[in-house]
Amino acid sequence: MNVEAFAGLLGADFYTGVPDSQLRGLCDYLMDVYGTNPRHHVIAANEGNCVALAAGYHLATGNVPVVYLQNSGEGNILNPVASLLNSQVYGIPMLFVIGWRGEPGLPDEPQHKYQGSVTLRLLEDMGVASSVLGPDGTAEEAQAAMAGFRPLLGQGRQAAFVVRKHALRYEKKGAYANQNKMRREDVIRRIAAVAGEDVLISTTGKASRELFEARELNGQSHERDFLTVGSMGHSSSIALGVALHAPGKKIWCIDGDGAVLMHMGAMAAIGWAAPENMVHVVINNEAHESVGGMPTAAKAADLTAVAGACGYGFAVCVDNAFELEKELKAAKARKGLSFLEVKCAIGARADLGRPTLGAADNKRQFMDFLKKGVDKSLF
Repeated sequence: MNVEAFAGLLGADFYTGVPDSQLRGLCDYLMDVYGTNPRHHVIAANEGNCVALAAGYHLATGNVPVVYLQNSGEGNILNPVASLLNSQVYGIPMLFVIGWRGEPGLPDEPQHKYQGSVTLRLLEDMGVASSVLGPDGTAEEAQAAMAGFRPLLGQGRQAAFVVRKHALRYEKKGAYANQNKMRREDVIRRIAAVAGEDVLISTTGKASRELFEARELNGQSHERDFLTVGSMGHSSSIALGVALHAPGKKIWCIDGDGAVLMHMGAMAAIGWAAPENMVHVVINNEAHESVGGMPTAAKAADLTAVAGACGYGFAVCVDNAFELEKELKAAKARKGLSFLEVKCAIGARADLGRPTLGAADNKRQFMDFLKKGVDKSLF
């Protein structure tokens, strides 16, 4: 279905969401029409953030907002949908547009399979009416679904279009770039080289894919790496848990700006716990690159200052290879919690592969490696 026609059908003048590759057409359309004008379009930190923001819009205008997200974000919206929007509470109407990753019967990444199988059921459990929009769906079918939604929205309820792959089409493909020079893949290779035998925990998306390929290129094993799939924004918390309970090893977290923004509260917990064996590296390209390249709010945020305010003992930002190498080596030698923000360009190789090591095997190998240095007397 053509995105312009779909947007006209929704009839909304306020959208907020977290970008999704399945919704690339809608995302490019919104950037083309509204950009990041906050009165009409906000790319928020996480999906729950979107719901609350959209609720505020409704309270101020009486109109129905649209929240877009990947189905992996259903977990983040569950609390505000159930305890804020629900008709037994405030009864706030809202339209969701949800990209259906892991749709049953279609090949997808492991982190999407279970989520895909329960996508419609979760909506039903939350009391959200839904309609599936497929690649062969017609405007008439979407209109009929919207006609069924309107009475529900009028009653303060919520409804969702669940969008299958290639269901929404937009001719103009957005091109996203910044002024930074370093490439993320080169940054990750430098981190791996300096870290040596240390532990690396990488965030979901292209960062983990590039770390996997860096090991393959060097003929190295993957036992020292935990490649976080799914659970966007949680790799730093995983790293904290490992650092606290594997004090004999240096733990490096390779994070992204979109991920760190999604659950920024984790930085306060890390700063409070202050593990002296942890290095938190945020590769900041100011974009949700793994799902298309739409901008994040990181351009307006000083992540290094946030780290310092959260209690990280050392925090620095670099934007060139010389400073990066210097600060990586300093963090390697330092005893104390370190934070390193690395400004980098948007872009990845077109032939970037995906890990061939399964998630369960990655977990097993990683745990076996950690056991070699865990101090049992701590437990």
